[in-house]
Amino acid sequence: MAGWVIDRHHFSLIRSGPPRLGLIKTAHGNVETPAFCPVGTAGSVKSLTPEDLTQLGVSMILCNAYHLYLRPGIETVTRLGGLHKFMAWPRPILTDSGGYQIFSMKKIIQISEEGVTFQSHLDGSRHDLTPEQVIRIEEDLGADIIMPLDECPAYSSDEAAMQKALSRTLRWAERCRRAHQRADQFLYGILQGGCFHDLRYQALDTLVPMGFDGYAIGGLAVGEPREMRLETLERMLPHLPQNAPRYLMGVGTPEDLIESVALGVDLFDCVLPTRHARTGALLTSWGSLNIRNACYREDARPIDPDCSCSTCALFSRAYLRHLFMSREILGIRLNTLHNLYYYLRLMVQMRKAIADDAFDAFRADFYRCRLKRQETI
Repeated sequence: MAGWVIDRHHFSLIRSGPPRLGLIKTAHGNVETPAFCPVGTAGSVKSLTPEDLTQLGVSMILCNAYHLYLRPGIETVTRLGGLHKFMAWPRPILTDSGGYQIFSMKKIIQISEEGVTFQSHLDGSRHDLTPEQVIRIEEDLGADIIMPLDECPAYSSDEAAMQKALSRTLRWAERCRRAHQRADQFLYGILQGGCFHDLRYQALDTLVPMGFDGYAIGGLAVGEPREMRLETLERMLPHLPQNAPRYLMGVGTPEDLIESVALGVDLFDCVLPTRHARTGALLTSWGSLNIRNACYREDARPIDPDCSCSTCALFSRAYLRHLFMSREILGIRLNTLHNLYYYLRLMVQMRKAIADDAFDAFRADFYRCRLKRQETI
């Protein structure tokens, strides 16, 4: 397959790798990579304010164009000044097109060459979206990085079904590229193909010459074994342009982030830290702590004694368990602040380790901490 090197003005590769250091430059600020984007599907990272996110050090968030299209509606967001102003978020925004919803809500969606027909999960109303309409929606929202409409088949799909979906995704990608007009937004191509390596190479050879501003790897973290996911990344990443960002969609656990950064991924998003916060799973240097457990009923310690977040500085495990068991909203908020702090600190630590040429040592230490459980967690 072809090797490609493309100059991208919005991305500076500071240190080649893998792992890599880079800088994504947008109209609303810069993003140091590797970076993690919290998910604010409907224009809100659940339970947190924009000020919270700024204080945590969030550089970019992900919103979903499909959900915003349904509610409150693109016309509403546009009339109120665009997505940044609407949600009072001054920093960069990445919008996903809704391709994942094609995968996750396939029972109420019909796919054709023209686009997607679906019933709203809110009120059952019928909608038709073409690749061109999706680009117009994302341009109207005003996000800094936007994604084309794509089709993400289930991991269990056979190669013929995966080929059909990939071919349509590639045709849609070209239509999205032609429809894209705003010079202050960056359009990333999405590479599909499941874990079939020949299909992934086909996606690379077709998408890269189109000249996208960055490349997203879709169709992973949808049920495949982690080893298969990492093998797919290891085969794909060396063939992507060095001077373009590499975005792994929907991944993942702290271990996923570390292993993917080691292979050369620059950008991530995932609901895991905020979703875990709402179910009482709190992240620590040695693993996950389930705050629902009765053993924390009178535990005066913070979630993680090594954590410097505001939750750990002020509140005990006992209080957090009380809030969670009482279904107090404050509990979810404090849990979310902690879990996102953990993820963002992990990214800071990885960037520093790469800059210091010490990533292998950092990675080994991370797993040593995972193996070393405290006597009473």
